[in-house]
Parts: sequence; C-alpha cells; structure tokens
Amino acid sequence: MRTATFALFFGIAYLSAGLLGMVPAALMPAPAGAPPVTVAVLYGYLLGLFPVNVVHSAAHLVIGAWGLAAWRSDHLGRGMGSPKTYARVLAMFYGALAVAGVIPMMNTLFGLLPLHGHDVWLHAGTAAIAGYFGWRTEIVVERRGGNGPDRREKVIPVEHERRLGHSDRRIPGSEV
Repeated sequence: MRTATFALFFGIAYLSAGLLGMVPAALMPAPAGAPPVTVAVLYGYLLGLFPVNVVHSAAHLVIGAWGLAAWRSDHLGRGMGSPKTYARVLAMFYGALAVAGVIPMMNTLFGLLPLHGHDVWLHAGTAAIAGYFGWRTEIVVERRGGNGPDRREKVIPVEHERRLGHSDRRIPGSEV
C-alpha cells in the first residue's frame, strides 16, 4: 500500500469518526467511574467504547480532512502537504496522546479531551501504523506502458510444420 492510500483510508476513517461523534444517538453516557471533563458538550462513549466530546470529535474531523487533502495533493501533485508528512505528524501526535492517556493526571488533557479507556490502544495503533508509513522507504514502480516499441510488430509468421516423432506414431487398432 502506498502512503497516499494510507492517508486516504485514515482520512476517511477519522472523518467518519468525527462525524459520528457529533451524533448524540451514537454516544452512550459516560459511566460513573469515568474521569470528569470540563467540556461536557457531546461527552460520552462513541459506540459504547471510545470516550469523546465535541473537542475530540472536532479534532477527528480536522485530522480526517487533512488526510483527504494529503491524499489529494499526492494524487494531483499539488496541495496541502505530502502523505508522508501527514503520516509522520500523525505518528508523533497520536503517540503523544496514547502516552497522555495512560498518565492519570493527563488522561483528560486538563479536562478538554478524554483520552482514557479504549482511546489509548486506538491512538497507539494509529501511531504505530502511521509511523510505519511515515518512515518507510517507498518503492517506486516504473510503468513502461507506451515507452517502447510493441513486441508484436516483430513477429514473423512461420509455416505450419508437421511433426514427425513419438506423438505421431499410432498403434494400429488403438483408435480412441
């Protein structure tokens, strides 16, 4: 998979998560033991698993839109940054969020963003995959489509030959 394809897939995934986080019907109420947040607008657990609020969902929307823009810039050759830059920044950003989600004093990022629970492994997985695509060497495949002459033009027809050999010997009386 190319880095641009990674940017497209993760852009769509995070844009979808951001949009879904803005739908109150997709949020379950936070359990009683959940850390409190100061920004409680649309605070809940997305699909019952991932703690989100309006700031978290907005961040997902921005990251998803940036992923689509990075894919488009690679696809068209211009635009807002390369997919490799997108993957590298995503790896560092989500790696820091995964570490912050494990630290009890930082698991809500000062009450702004809920980063605890299943968000920790989701952010760590995103960081790992983005790090792979951000720092790997990309293999460029050169396509030779119409660059050279067509080999079929050089084919010279050969007269039909009758083979005389073992395959032509028939045993009398063994007609099939």
